[in-house]
Amino acid sequence: MNRGAVSAANAPPRPSEALGRGPLAAVGAIFLASGMAALVYQVAWQRILALHSGIGVYSVAVIVAAFLAGLGIGSYVGGRLSTRLGGRSALRAFAFLELGIAALAVASPFVYYDLLYLRSPGLFASALRAAPIHFALLLPPTVLMGMSLPFLVRAAVTEPSTASRIVGGLYGINVVGAAIGAMATPWVLVRLLGVRGAIQCGAFLNAVSGIVALALTLVPRGGAWAARAESRSAGPSTEPAGSRPLSFWLVLYTLSGFVALSLEILWFRVIDVAVKSTAFTFGTVLAGYLAGLATGSLVGATFTPSLARPLRAFLLCQVGLLLWAGAAVAAVAGLPADLPGFDALFSFWGEYEEFPLGQGGDWRLGAALYLAIPLALYGVPTFLMGLSFTVLQRAVQNDVATTGFKVGVLQTGNIAGNVAGSLITGLLLLDLVGTTGTLQLLLLLGLLFPALGILEYGWRTPFSAACAVLLALVVALPSQDSLWRRLHGVSSGPALFAEDATGVTAVTPESDSKLRLSINGKGQSRFPFGGLHSLLGAVPAAIHPAPRDIAIVGLGSGDTAWAAAFRDETESVTVFEINAGQPSLLRAVAEAAPWPGLVHLLEDPRIEVVVADGRAAIAASEARYDIIEADALRPGSAYAGNLYSLEFFEMCGARLKPGGLMCTWAPTPRVYVTFCRVFPHVVVIDEILVGSHDPIPWDVAAWLGRAGSEAALEYLGSEVATELTEALPSAFVAEPELYRSAGWNRDLFPRDEFASP
Repeated sequence: MNRGAVSAANAPPRPSEALGRGPLAAVGAIFLASGMAALVYQVAWQRILALHSGIGVYSVAVIVAAFLAGLGIGSYVGGRLSTRLGGRSALRAFAFLELGIAALAVASPFVYYDLLYLRSPGLFASALRAAPIHFALLLPPTVLMGMSLPFLVRAAVTEPSTASRIVGGLYGINVVGAAIGAMATPWVLVRLLGVRGAIQCGAFLNAVSGIVALALTLVPRGGAWAARAESRSAGPSTEPAGSRPLSFWLVLYTLSGFVALSLEILWFRVIDVAVKSTAFTFGTVLAGYLAGLATGSLVGATFTPSLARPLRAFLLCQVGLLLWAGAAVAAVAGLPADLPGFDALFSFWGEYEEFPLGQGGDWRLGAALYLAIPLALYGVPTFLMGLSFTVLQRAVQNDVATTGFKVGVLQTGNIAGNVAGSLITGLLLLDLVGTTGTLQLLLLLGLLFPALGILEYGWRTPFSAACAVLLALVVALPSQDSLWRRLHGVSSGPALFAEDATGVTAVTPESDSKLRLSINGKGQSRFPFGGLHSLLGAVPAAIHPAPRDIAIVGLGSGDTAWAAAFRDETESVTVFEINAGQPSLLRAVAEAAPWPGLVHLLEDPRIEVVVADGRAAIAASEARYDIIEADALRPGSAYAGNLYSLEFFEMCGARLKPGGLMCTWAPTPRVYVTFCRVFPHVVVIDEILVGSHDPIPWDVAAWLGRAGSEAALEYLGSEVATELTEALPSAFVAEPELYRSAGWNRDLFPRDEFASP
């Protein structure tokens, strides 16, 4: 797949077909806008499609893989087609691609959500059925996105000597746009405009890019597209571009793509725990990752045209990023907890609450969490990844007519590696060996890069030392227990951790008599049982005359499910939990500290824990329940909007038996008013809402009788039973107009989740 792979029919265009003089700044601007739009779509479409099949790791991995696969297919197709076009024609094709993406984006909320999710939910009843549908839905727009870089490269490159500079610059500018889009989508667009509004902004950017590109094709001929770089000879040792087969570089770049995406998954896992997982984490972390790529590509574009030995440089980049990745994780786990500056982080990791992004938050701590730690973990590696791209262009670009083809083919290989990394690392390795074990395997795999360097350049090179250091890092990396102890602020004492593809669950000491359960670093509930979670389970069970079948979304420490089952009439309690590690961790806690409530929960045959996205599972089932409730979840947690939306409450209401009750925690006025909009009959007890489509029998004496019975006292224990009997008399009927001005939470406009920080 080298120069000879292109037929004579695809020879370089005649001079009259060459693209005329045009403002390179305008080309950069339209590709920057195109990159912004692409990341807006990725974040928005992933959110919509996850409603189909759930936000579980397998569902999200399939959606991401489908998105990347479309980009890869588009890169290959665009690369092949670009060889048939002259510069001006390629730019015109790019313009129509952008306009096509804009049209598909405008239609996507209606197709993905209104038509398929709301009207045809049965299509996504199983993951096997959802996967090909998601692939088919994402294929048209992502293929067009993937085609854009090869066409624009074919339009912009006028001579081989400037290829790496132009291609690296265009790629870097596009990734700068992607970083801006990743940051702006959660912090600005979804927060202010909702998911539909964010997608419309992306479509506007694509439309403007297409129109400007069309206008550039009308610029009069004459002169070169871009200023030619000065040719600086690197001496007789210079490797000429195209001296190695394209297939050789394709294999290397595919392996590089696998390593890059695998590291991205690991970095996100570490950062997600470190910042205690919020709705803004993904976009912020991804923006930093992309900013590193962009910087490396743009810097590389300035000197790679004169690079003497591109293979050596490429291999050194790969070795360097792996060395830094391993050393950074080792440092996070190994630095002294009382190190000045680091001690504040260690203290924060030991707290129950998340970092307050708004007023009251320590800006220095916020900067450390959202800037310093990400920069330390992957600032240098992502820079080297971006630099590798421009080095690669220096190695392969030796013919103007094949520039787009080579870019497209290499990007296809890299994206194929990305897809493999996403699926193998995200779905398999994290389950088998966890974060540090996966990093060890990546470092061992990375030995292939210095090994190739030794074969090419001999033992007396930096590659020999790199092999030794990589092997040393494999041994020196912290254990799973050491890493998660550090990121949960535990210096000594007993602690339990469970990590798999679905997340990191931890049980850590909080005081002499209490333990804390955390999920991805954020405190969720405590042992022994009591407080809000127990009341959330017990209140609707006390109000309902005969709650035989109960469904609960979220397991936590298990206290909500345990309290919900305190009535003798209850025959089944089905708990849907998305984090697969929690049930086994609860059993380990019960062995170490056999609290009666926890032991009862685990031994009660009526209580079944199902590892699944609760919303998706309830929607896909025909089962009906006497009580459905969502365990308490902070409104700013990632995807919390899916459990506080009007559509979620409507779906739960449709799964209730006659006289059935829906129950939720109401941490904000918007949750209150959204819930009241769905259920005409609502009882409020503290921050707990109990709603129904049918009148709720108002009989506080009966409620107290059930809660204060001898059987309830024996089951709940005196402390929880007392909390329940004291809470029930405070009940009052909700006032739907009380917070009407606050607005509602919708699936595609989760206001609370993205509330002003």
